Amino acid sequence: MNKKIVDIIIVIGLILVIGVGLITAKGMRSTASKQIESKSNIEFEVFLRSVTLSDSKCPISVGDKTFISIRNVPYSDLDVIDVKFLPKKITIASKNSNGYIVVPDAAFVDTYDIVVKVKDTAFITKDGAVVGGNKIKMGLPITLEGQTYKFTGSVSDIKILDEIKE
Repeated sequence: MNKKIVDIIIVIGLILVIGVGLITAKGMRSTASKQIESKSNIEFEVFLRSVTLSDSKCPISVGDKTFISIRNVPYSDLDVIDVKFLPKKITIASKNSNGYIVVPDAAFVDTYDIVVKVKDTAFITKDGAVVGGNKIKMGLPITLEGQTYKFTGSVSDIKILDEIKE
């Protein structure tokens, strides 16, 4: 009796798999590859807040390659196309017409904000750009790693550039 039940379950499973395959082949079911609208070059910026460095020189330079990890999953190395390296600043009250001024923060002399712009190729879906199987959206945590650094920041801007014709 138990052998018959197992046989019936196997037959039903095979019928379901064949049915799903036929539905997919006839185009009645959408697969992941059909959701991709195009492939494009993209640029995105990663904001690294309050990076502490004992040297006043930025370890990331334009033209370098930086390896990225998205959600702790290694992805690839990307070209750095722009870097903004700014000392930590604070706003204080002032008697001038603006009412405030922005000055370097004396309490955090070795602390910097860094904005790194990188470029990559992405699949474009109706939900946005997909890189390495992850949707790239503002606020996404991302890790940049080089020979002498490993910083964690978040995506702060995304630009979809030109579509790649295949």
